[in-house]
This record gives sequence, structure tokens and C-alpha cells, in this order.
Amino acid sequence: MQFSRDQSETLIEIMKWRRDVRHFSSTPIPEDVMTRLGEAMELSPSVGNSRPWRVLRIRDEDRRARVSELFERCNKEAAASYTGEARQEYLKLKLAGLREAPEHLAFFTETEPQEGRGLGRQTMPETLFYSTVMAMHTLWLAARAENIGLGWVSILEPGELAGILDAEDSWRFTGYLCLGYPTFTDAEPLLHRKQWQSNKQSVWATR
Repeated sequence: MQFSRDQSETLIEIMKWRRDVRHFSSTPIPEDVMTRLGEAMELSPSVGNSRPWRVLRIRDEDRRARVSELFERCNKEAAASYTGEARQEYLKLKLAGLREAPEHLAFFTETEPQEGRGLGRQTMPETLFYSTVMAMHTLWLAARAENIGLGWVSILEPGELAGILDAEDSWRFTGYLCLGYPTFTDAEPLLHRKQWQSNKQSVWATR
């Protein structure tokens, strides 16, 4: 398969506009779109073809509320680790859209998958987690191509989150994603815009 220059540029545009969204409309995502996103995610690479990601679509309102409460508590604890002006700036940041987003997806990594029979991870078992993160990123790009925003909520205590969602014992929490139509779009990263952390050019070193 040979891709055109226009297709290549479209991919770059999607990547430029892939932002961590926190402001969502409550408009539901159509089920056929969710199906397409799931199919796109399944195209993700994984170590030894182990496909270790396990995804829970959280629809139960009580579980959602408990996840939101967990975030609020963890976020307050995180804020306490800052002092002075940094703490005030931290508290101004909107770091989750849990209350507004119509879709919540919890990603776990199966730590003992039978698939792949251990190929490629004997010296680096953490590649299972890397594989799950790649699936999350594939979903992220596919969502942006559908004009859907995605936000990664990382300020959660993994053990408590797993308990709220009744995760299997061999699963390890890897990421919690909110999906929905954004109330606005911006190619500039939030933390850059808020002057918390500016983007820097990566260095490709030669050895």
C-alpha cells in the first residue's frame, strides 16, 4: 500500500490537533462511532501479539460517581504536594472532565496473558503495559479523526480504582479515558497555554 502526500499530511494534522480534552459536551457518542473506535483500537501493535489490554466501558452511574470522588480526593492530595504560587496555579488547572464526558473507558493490562506465549517480554515484562498504552494512543488518534475529544485521567489510586470496577486480580490499571465531543478545540496544549509546561523540541542523539 502506497499512501499519498495528502494522506500523510492529514495524519500529521490529526496528531497536531490531538489534545488532552477536559471540556466536554454531554452529547452522546453514537453507538456506530463507538464501534468504529473499538475496531480502530484493535489495530494497535502489541508485544508478541499478546494484546493485553482489557477495556471496561463504565456506564453505571454509581461507579462513575465513585471514580469522580476518587479523583477529587487524589487531586486534593496532589495539590498538597505543591507550595505557594505553584499550588495556586495547580488548583486552577482543570485536570479531568469526568462529570461531563458521556463515555468513560478504563484500561487495564492483563499481566498473565496466554496470547503470545511470552514472546518478546522475557527481559522486559513491562512491554505488556507499553502495549496497552499504544492501544490507548491508537484510540486517541481514531477519536480525533472522528472529531471526538479524549482526556486521560491519571490522578487516580490504582488499587481503589480496580476495586470500584471489580477488575480481575491479574489486571493492572493502566489508564482512565474520558471521551466526548469537545466544547472547543485548540491545537495548543493546555499546560502550555496555562504556562505550566511549555513544549520542547525532542533531541535525536547520535551514538
